[in-house]
Amino acid sequence: MKEILLIEDDISIAELQRDYLEINNFHVDMEHTGDAGLQRALGRDYDLIILDIMLPGSNGFEICKKLRSVTDIPILLVSAKKEDIDKIRGFGLGADDYITKPFSPSELVARVKAHIMRYDRLSGKDTHSNTISIHGITIDRSARKVYLNEEEVPFTTKEFDLIVFFVMNPNQVLSKEQIYQRVWGLDSAADVSTVTVHIRKLREKIERDASDPTFLETVWGAGYRFNV
Repeated sequence: MKEILLIEDDISIAELQRDYLEINNFHVDMEHTGDAGLQRALGRDYDLIILDIMLPGSNGFEICKKLRSVTDIPILLVSAKKEDIDKIRGFGLGADDYITKPFSPSELVARVKAHIMRYDRLSGKDTHSNTISIHGITIDRSARKVYLNEEEVPFTTKEFDLIVFFVMNPNQVLSKEQIYQRVWGLDSAADVSTVTVHIRKLREKIERDASDPTFLETVWGAGYRFNV
């Protein structure tokens, strides 16, 4: 049974989310303050963390940043804020998804399942682990590590998932919608701006000149292509 930590200060909302997740065979632990949630997250290995941004004590952004320094498990940020700047900040800190309130519990369950399935697949938990090498980039799928010219480069969970997706689909023009569906696991045209943010960060890590990329090319009006 997959284990989830739910950090949400609104007890009624937390209990509703917990009930839907447990119906779908997840084990759920709950915390209602940022500090208690962070301590629980650091003290146990979870498969996914659902993290509200507005919390008493440490806020969700602070917790996300601290967790990303020690773990790469999926983190889903939840907030009533709809501004793109908050989404960009969350993804920049390493969050895997950003869900805006109000949302249906069934949507939450779908996102949780998609992220856990994708993490398990890309981490080698449900496939044979292997190593991919291209353009001086070495990707160790079992360890979820990336090396550039034999030097390890830190990657967030979604940055890692993204580069694996590109190298497994070389020389193909992939639209933002395709990338979002395959890497994030859900159809949502409103969230494809997330792809742009992660592409920029990926280029900064693998390209000699991120402003003039050689490997990860923009095909204007169509999407992106990873050249081999």
